[in-house]
Amino acid sequence: MARVLTPRAEDFPRWYQDLIAKAKLADNGPVRGTMVIRPAGYAIWERMQAEMDNRIKASGAENAYFPLFIPEDHLKREAEHVEGFSPELAVVTHGGGKQLAEPVVVRPTSETVIGEFMAKWIDSYRDLPLLLNQWANVVRWELRPRIFLRTSEFLWQEGHTAHATRQDARAYARKILHEAYEDLMVNVLAIPVQVGLKTARERFAGATATYTLEGMMGDGKALQLGTSHELGQNFSLAFGINYTSATGGVELAWTTSWGTSTRMLGGLIMCHGDDNGLRVPPKLAPVQAYVMVVKDGEGVAEAAGRLHDGLRDAGVRVALDDRTDTPFGRRAVDAELRGYPVRVEIGPRDLAAGNAVVVRRTDGSKSPVPVADVVGAVRAALEADQQALYDQALARRRARTHEVGTLAEAIEAAATGWARVPWSAVGAQGEAEANAQGVTVRCLVRADGSVPDAEDEPDLVAVLSRAY
Repeated sequence: MARVLTPRAEDFPRWYQDLIAKAKLADNGPVRGTMVIRPAGYAIWERMQAEMDNRIKASGAENAYFPLFIPEDHLKREAEHVEGFSPELAVVTHGGGKQLAEPVVVRPTSETVIGEFMAKWIDSYRDLPLLLNQWANVVRWELRPRIFLRTSEFLWQEGHTAHATRQDARAYARKILHEAYEDLMVNVLAIPVQVGLKTARERFAGATATYTLEGMMGDGKALQLGTSHELGQNFSLAFGINYTSATGGVELAWTTSWGTSTRMLGGLIMCHGDDNGLRVPPKLAPVQAYVMVVKDGEGVAEAAGRLHDGLRDAGVRVALDDRTDTPFGRRAVDAELRGYPVRVEIGPRDLAAGNAVVVRRTDGSKSPVPVADVVGAVRAALEADQQALYDQALARRRARTHEVGTLAEAIEAAATGWARVPWSAVGAQGEAEANAQGVTVRCLVRADGSVPDAEDEPDLVAVLSRAY
């Protein structure tokens, strides 16, 4: 059979681009660095969005919407923030055929504009905590774009909260980190993530602490899949986010922000994809079971329809492919590329034997199953393959993570995977040296792998890797 995708072992970046194109997930936009998300890709993003939205709301946050355009002076009020984003900003200087009196920035993130409205909406401690989230697009002028991973415009959610105390803000930033982000990535995306603290060098501009979730991709590199930030009182000071305490004093609020984006789609592809295409975890898949008519025959289409309806009624997200005017082989290849977790194939011979063939995308196995047992077989396969994808990704991460004692050893190990090394053996100077060689400190963790609260905790471990 002709090769559809460049093999991953031959050229992983080319394989990634091939898969996106051949599976019809996305395309390059008309402006350099932008992307068009096609229906197949957007359907997966909608599932991610719905699952994430449920978790965010369960954490107490409410959805709102804030403007795309931000006055330039808003960003300048928080100097560290604007300095961190300056190279990535898109600035509008003309509108309505005239030069604007003040340039406006297309939002790279919304701490500043939301900070202004938090100051307007918060009067007393009774207004706290204020827990907001928005689903939006943002623009960061990307010099080296790659679809889903780094594009000049992308889709995301960004949460912003204000609290009465530092402890409450920290607890909420960690709640989102674990109960929304980590839970989604582990239990729905089937991606094992290393959760940790960013170094001062990698911290979000204007934050006092940044927590991250790092996934290992199929080539051993790391991908940052989401972040949650403690902003301290930096933005409250800049925007006057004050509240009257229970004792009558005026206090500055403590704020957080946190976000995940369409980068998760890139992570899904690179973590689970194989040389035949995408493999979508069943809990995430828009189509969990794909019923295919192999060939026209007496009663075949009707039997396929009954299988479709039975799966649908059992709560399986199912689609029917009865396009027998298109060669079955081509349709099967397309289904492999799209990563449908299970295919149910039925043709005249299968029906004559009272069977359908259940094909599992995760391991490629094909099993004849009595028609009456198909629904049970599909549901069992979906449950097993959700776990199998996670287990495979976790086994890869464990096999390609190396415990080392020196910076030099960590840089060498990072050529093919991840390295864990005492932070005391790296430090800020060693981090700069690693960066110069294309290796970054992805996060800091405690020796047992748990997430520290602050960089000054003793005996922290640094996780180093090359990254996307």
